[in-house]
Amino acid sequence: MFYWVMKRIFLGPVIKLLFRPWVKGLDNIPDHGAAIIASNHLSFSDSIFMPLMVRRPVVFLAKSEYFTGTGIKGRLTALFFRLTNQLPMDRSGGAASAASLNSGMEVLNHGGLLGIYPEGTRSPDSRLYRGKVGVARLALRAGVPVVPVAMIGTDKVQPIGKRLPNIRRIGMIFGEPLDFNAYRDQAEDRDVQRKVTDQIMFELQRLSGQEYVDEYAAVVKLRLAGKPEEAAASAEPLASPAPGEDASDLQAGDVALKPGREDDGGAAAAG
Repeated sequence: MFYWVMKRIFLGPVIKLLFRPWVKGLDNIPDHGAAIIASNHLSFSDSIFMPLMVRRPVVFLAKSEYFTGTGIKGRLTALFFRLTNQLPMDRSGGAASAASLNSGMEVLNHGGLLGIYPEGTRSPDSRLYRGKVGVARLALRAGVPVVPVAMIGTDKVQPIGKRLPNIRRIGMIFGEPLDFNAYRDQAEDRDVQRKVTDQIMFELQRLSGQEYVDEYAAVVKLRLAGKPEEAAASAEPLASPAPGEDASDLQAGDVALKPGREDDGGAAAAG
């Protein structure tokens, strides 16, 4: 109820009036049934703008820190995220992250729309970075289509580090659903997961026009901050373990879903 009231009565009309979002391809989102909406990630506000324009509710996976804050501000933040269809995502990697993503599978199993940012964190410089294969494994295991969406101009509305947004027009382009059912019996194959993820990222690059960087955004953020690059920044908690390997052992080189602690991306990490 809260989600519907905020979207239809309070937050939605105000945002539409101020930012005048333009949308293309909205009909590419299925009217019913499960699907993944995979988006580029330019701003914290992506998770606000995009669901407002989609007729059906969209559930996002959000970093777990938003749900564990203390004090009045922390509790209000946690309450807001829970009431706006967002689910906590453990970013520590390995089994903990994989367990968190079971919530995403539940959304899909119940016929819902799951929002995912395959890059795992906001772009540090408005370029499109390498996707993490969690989005592929979820799509293959659930047997659902992936609708790519390019957010346009949201990085100018709320750049990283800026609390108050700039009032300017933004846009979004929804591409045609991508069907990966031909690979469904290979959902645990790492090469297939990478192939599917790369195809999704190609579509996002085509729709957005962003420059593509074949590197993880989380690693770049650590480098820009002058911090040592961590295995957690490129770990792949959703990748399939090799024979004899535990999921918690997956580290660098096994592309991850959510970045390490430098992720300030605010929204869904399943990717």
